[in-house]
Amino acid sequence: MAYPVLMPRQGQSVETCIITKWHKKKGESVKSGDLLFSYETDKAAFDEEAKNDGILLDAFFQENDEVPVLTNIAVIGRPGENCGEFRSAVSSRAAAEIKTDSASDDIKPVLSTEQIPAPVITGEVSSVSPRARKHAERTGVDYNSLAGTGPGGRVIERDIINALKNGTSLVTSSAQAAGPGGRLTVTDLQNTKNITEKKPPVEEKISNIRRVIAQRMHESISQTAQLTLHSSADAREILSMRSMLKQSDNELLKNITINDLVIFTAARTLPVFPDINAHFSGNTIKKFFNVHIGIAVDTEKGLLVPTLTYADQKTLPQISAEIRALVADARSGKINPDLLQGATFTITNLGSFGIEMFTPVLNPPQVAILGVNNISLKPVQNGNGTEFIPFIGLSLTFDHRAVDGAPAGRFLQKLAENIKKFPLLLV
Repeated sequence: MAYPVLMPRQGQSVETCIITKWHKKKGESVKSGDLLFSYETDKAAFDEEAKNDGILLDAFFQENDEVPVLTNIAVIGRPGENCGEFRSAVSSRAAAEIKTDSASDDIKPVLSTEQIPAPVITGEVSSVSPRARKHAERTGVDYNSLAGTGPGGRVIERDIINALKNGTSLVTSSAQAAGPGGRLTVTDLQNTKNITEKKPPVEEKISNIRRVIAQRMHESISQTAQLTLHSSADAREILSMRSMLKQSDNELLKNITINDLVIFTAARTLPVFPDINAHFSGNTIKKFFNVHIGIAVDTEKGLLVPTLTYADQKTLPQISAEIRALVADARSGKINPDLLQGATFTITNLGSFGIEMFTPVLNPPQVAILGVNNISLKPVQNGNGTEFIPFIGLSLTFDHRAVDGAPAGRFLQKLAENIKKFPLLLV
């Protein structure tokens, strides 16, 4: 008996998905649980497993085709079975018209990951993920010498971490140090070997998720009047709270982070400022009295912003646990697309990278977004002289069409005050 393969529906808001890769070819044997194909929505990426044993008799759509959800895209059955009755109602011509990348695009085609041969131990690798490349450049690992463990032999971040642990593949200078005590001198640098290996740039197609991110970022900047205010808050109480929670025997409490504490504080502060916890549509402002916070998550596919709903009504442990679950689902590609919308305010944190201040980009129609920065010591005068106190940086970007500077400043001031007096929020 032949079985149809349907394009899954990922959330009520998703109408179409793009097939990014077929892992089985027509005529290949398929077992239940085998990875069959990968696909993307405009917000997340997913893998689909086969649900039946048999032969992949036919596939009605190709990679990069945009397919309506619940459409027959392939058939699995026994050799010789007729699969014409399962053919999708979407004609080949219609499918071609809704391809994401048509033949008329100006972008020149490049080799996809599956077309590039698997990497070997030496020589330039065929592919490296963006996260792995950034990690390698930051830590001095030569990813070109690594054998990737990702799909198609791709070097992924785990390979870089393992190389650091093993102390292998570190980039070294070709200069020979001849100065006193083994120091490099100007002469040593001038005597380095000539460049013998020139690596050409690699042109890669951007994913559907990256394309959507690019479009929305451009629309945000071009269609709103964004202004950013920078401030900081006395972080002694939240650092003390974090230190105390780490000593707890309760795993839920032990895993609460500084970011969780800031998000909890924002969730308790925003209800007093409905002008900030709002959506602006050009002609109307919708003010919310419940707080739904978008949590910016860095994933290998790109930036995703799942929503922590009703954050103003949840306890600190609840907020922490839900954030961890949302982040894990976003990074694994299993996030429900319905959770990637509906936020009334967004929080993004770059403090772990040592960033002291930055300008977060608004997520329209939201009126504001908070950037959380690193914690650094600042000199503060007191009765006994000068004391160095840890402060956490806060950057608030808001839409000046909807909110003036003074109300935005008052919110940021109150948020800093609540961070400084964090224990009072728990009473």
